[in-house]
This record gives sequence, C-alpha cells and structure tokens, in this order.
Amino acid sequence: MITLGKKQEKENTAYILDYLQYGRSDDSRPIYQKKPLIQAVGEKHFVLMELMPKENAIVNVQDKVYIGDGDRPAIDHVKRRIAFTELTHGSQMELPHVIEEVILANETHFLAFFNDAYPITTRLHMLELLPGIGKKLMWGIIEEKKKGKFESFKNLVERVKGLHAPEKLIAHRVMDELKDDNIKYRIFTTPMPLKR
Repeated sequence: MITLGKKQEKENTAYILDYLQYGRSDDSRPIYQKKPLIQAVGEKHFVLMELMPKENAIVNVQDKVYIGDGDRPAIDHVKRRIAFTELTHGSQMELPHVIEEVILANETHFLAFFNDAYPITTRLHMLELLPGIGKKLMWGIIEEKKKGKFESFKNLVERVKGLHAPEKLIAHRVMDELKDDNIKYRIFTTPMPLKR
C-alpha cells in the first residue's frame, strides 16, 4: 500500500456525524452507566473517530468542533479512532455530505490536487484514482494545466470539457479510501494504525 503525501498528523477540528445519547448500541452496561458518545470525521485527513462530549455540552450533527490541544468548548476528549464499519447507520448516511462540505470549505487545498497531480507509475496517473476520470479526462486536465494553474473548481470545470463537480469526484475517492483499509493508494486519508 502506498500513501501519497499523507503523514500521520493529529486532527484539530472535526465534524459531528452522529450523537449517541446512551453510547454505542453494543455496550451491555446498564443505561445509567452509559455516557453520551459522538461519532465524527476529522477536517484535515478525514479520520473517523469517537469523541466524548463535555457534560451538558450541546452539539448537533454537522457541527464543527475543536478537538486539538488546549481548551475544547464542547469535547472532553477523543476516545478512539474507528473504522468505517464501526460508524452508525446515521453516521454513514451523513458522511458523504460532510465530506463534500469540507472539500468546498477548503477548495484551495483540494484544488491543489488537480494542479499538482503526477504519474504514479508509467501506466497510472494520480488523476485516474478519482472515480470517473479516465485517460481522456486525465489528458484534458494535464493539457489545460500546462496553460496555467486552475484557480478554482469553477475555473477547472470551465476549462476541462467533460469534467463536472470535482468536489464530488474527490468525495467519492475519500469514501473509497475510508471504506477500504487495504486500498493500494491513499491520496486524502491516512490508514488505520496497525493492530498490535
């Protein structure tokens, strides 16, 4: 498995995917012993995690919360990193929308992928890792990039014939990387730590 340019870094902010008032459904403790739990996705590397909210904290699905070092207004601590299969149904439904929001909110960062993409092997280009981009679109992007860097997603779509909604292409790739722990190439996410 090759990770393309992703170092293990801590997430500082996350988006709430689901709020579990009584914790995980597979927790067999009596209800009075269960604590609220939040499932969230990191903003920088799309790390999936469980968070413990502070007592009396009010949080909603899609809220952006600070989870870095120092004072955290709503979050007590990050409990653990989780796999896609550990997400609740609600979290899995919310995830694609939140990923797209993150991409659009950080357009310059994700636009850099199109401006800086390079061949991985003699037969495979990074652009081809995005679902929906074949050789024809890949060459269209490469040829247009030679004329000058893309300035926005809108500029990219206007210049490359046949390319639509680049944020959706990136979101699909992020979902593929989150769902498959053994995916060969990672562009936007970091792999789950190896179990010891």
